[in-house]
Amino acid sequence: MTTESDARDELIDLAADFYDQFAAGDIPEMTLPTRTKSNIEYDEESGVWTYGDRTSTRSANSVRGARKLLKAAYTIEFLANQLDDDRSSTLRELYYLSESWDNDEAQFSSQDESNDLVEDLEIVTGVTREDFHMRPEESGATLMGPLLIREQTRRGEREIHCQEDVGAGGYQIPNNPDMIDFLDDDIDFALAVETGGMRDRLVENGFDEAYNCLVIHLKGQPARATRRITKRVHDELDVPIAVFADGDPWSYRIYGSVAYGSIKSAHLSKYLATPEAQFVGIQPEDIVEYDLPSDPLSDSDVNALESELEDPRFQTDYWEEQIELQLDIGKKSEQQSLASRGLDFVTDTYLPERLDAMGVL
Repeated sequence: MTTESDARDELIDLAADFYDQFAAGDIPEMTLPTRTKSNIEYDEESGVWTYGDRTSTRSANSVRGARKLLKAAYTIEFLANQLDDDRSSTLRELYYLSESWDNDEAQFSSQDESNDLVEDLEIVTGVTREDFHMRPEESGATLMGPLLIREQTRRGEREIHCQEDVGAGGYQIPNNPDMIDFLDDDIDFALAVETGGMRDRLVENGFDEAYNCLVIHLKGQPARATRRITKRVHDELDVPIAVFADGDPWSYRIYGSVAYGSIKSAHLSKYLATPEAQFVGIQPEDIVEYDLPSDPLSDSDVNALESELEDPRFQTDYWEEQIELQLDIGKKSEQQSLASRGLDFVTDTYLPERLDAMGVL
């Protein structure tokens, strides 16, 4: 775990590098990997997708480049002071805080711009934004299952059992899951669930208790904290991870971000991705086998599926077969479509059979 002092030192070293370039009479610049799909490559050692060798440069040899480095310098100062004061802020707050900076050129024009700059600083320094004390807006993702943890808070430590000490909503995952210690567990596997409705169905039906399952609510496209704790559960507790999502191309990408990482955070794949994670469903073949209620694929769905056939994260026999089948039947289904066979079908039949076939149960 990176300490506050280490994080601050990395920021100051980056600012010092800008200064040294000035002092040497060089035009200041900052080199970063190109963050595009074409610069993503598979890392055989870690089993995740990372940035390749192509780079781009933020240089002060143009007005646009000089503005980017000016904004980086102001952001570095803000983050270093924040760490000195043991304070934290959200990505949204950084965007608004820039309006108080004394140089108009250093202010951000949009939150996307400030978000991207924080990612640039992560890549160059090798320090995560969590260690800069930068938070996203609350994701609300939760855990429910037989896991005892110790959480570090500003009011000290507290121990929480993620079944016995929480309500029906579960334990809310904090922004920095590395502040959690796993003390004890009775987990046989973890199930990462896309939707809140399905998460509630599993808990109401007692699936977590019946199968010693840790239910992780992804809450749609999972936040970094959710992906981080999922990886920690797998690596430190040595339990299988299964991802349960809707049967559409956008949900397959949710699985891909859990298992292999995403383009925007490829520099953190070794920290966030769990390549051993398996996809439970909804599979296109489930739509056919169970005759699930479905909707026709839209043009954007078709384009997304065709794009996934070219995506290195989905270039396996399994995914190519499933995606081709989905394009052939022209249908997509949600997790809740399993309720057409009864409210207990998902916990009594579908998940036990699928997980057994996958070797998880």
